[in-house]
Amino acid sequence: MTIRFPFVHKQGLRCSYECCYAPNISAALCLGLFNGCCGAISYAGRPHDIPPSACLVELFVNKRALSALRWLCAGAAVFLGGCNMDVLSPKGDVGIQEKSLILIAMGLMLVVVIPVIAMTLYFAWRYRASNTKATYAPKWSHSTAIEAVVWTIPCIIIAILATITWRTSHSLDPYRPLPSNVKPITIQAVALDWKWLFIYPEYGVASVNEVAFPANTPVHFEITSDSVMNAFFIPQLGSQIYAMAGMNTDLNLMASEPGKFAGLSSNYSGEGFSDMHFTAVATSQQGFADWVNKAKASATQLDAQTYHALVQPSEKQPVSYYAFVKPDLYNDILKQYMGDMNMGRIGEPAPSQASAVPSPNDHAKASE
Repeated sequence: MTIRFPFVHKQGLRCSYECCYAPNISAALCLGLFNGCCGAISYAGRPHDIPPSACLVELFVNKRALSALRWLCAGAAVFLGGCNMDVLSPKGDVGIQEKSLILIAMGLMLVVVIPVIAMTLYFAWRYRASNTKATYAPKWSHSTAIEAVVWTIPCIIIAILATITWRTSHSLDPYRPLPSNVKPITIQAVALDWKWLFIYPEYGVASVNEVAFPANTPVHFEITSDSVMNAFFIPQLGSQIYAMAGMNTDLNLMASEPGKFAGLSSNYSGEGFSDMHFTAVATSQQGFADWVNKAKASATQLDAQTYHALVQPSEKQPVSYYAFVKPDLYNDILKQYMGDMNMGRIGEPAPSQASAVPSPNDHAKASE
């Protein structure tokens, strides 16, 4: 119930306010709120027009609420306009299956969430203090039917999720080769500070912050790190997996169509982490052959000294290509952190060799 009260401002300006019926609020409070917000005002209506029960005053609430809602929607549109739901827009079989998992899990959770929210709002309205028709049972403490519902439904949901988890943990195992009649290609990915190095052992080329492969062709990634732990992730293709120094992890992906997909490190790794992105390019077979030829046409070679310079921390590293890669470079990167630790860093003299270099103290002893 809404009642409109006309008022006259002390300077002669007329204004009117809407007063909504609500119990337990006195009319005097209504008028007091008007007086406090509008200044010295006088009521132009008749006293008996005010209902005996109270009212809740709306001082420009309608207009202000509408304005606030408009700004909120505009702000949400601005901030969400830059968001890309890559995980929910998969371009590969693995990503499609993972999207299905997300939607199934969300649907099962909403089976609980939606009724709980609805019942919370219903109970708050149904059993409000002013509703004298609602049953008042202050000593109520137990209901077998309610207990059966609140335990049975979650148990069923957990059983369904457990079954799905067990099956997909095996079917979506990142080490498991993808079924295909096309021979997979192998790409070795190395996480550096703060960039990604991709080595193509079958083609003898390498690239930084760009990885290319044919669409509809399985790609076998071998992943490690020559720095702190990172995480390799191409959201539209699926399956994030960690990259750790001295360890090799495998990941099998396949793009179902040509395109460019955003790749990133999804594990914080230091100052330049936020710019540690790369582009995954899925092309036709001819497009991939052209990409390999472009890399082979590069004037830069990835030997031990070049790699040593590349390992140094850098941010926003531009895409670069290498026409030649030091044989067995990937395994040498792994061996730096395992087995014979006297190997030393790639591009640096091994500790045993460094100790053989004469020092100033050795020259002093020889002169004595």
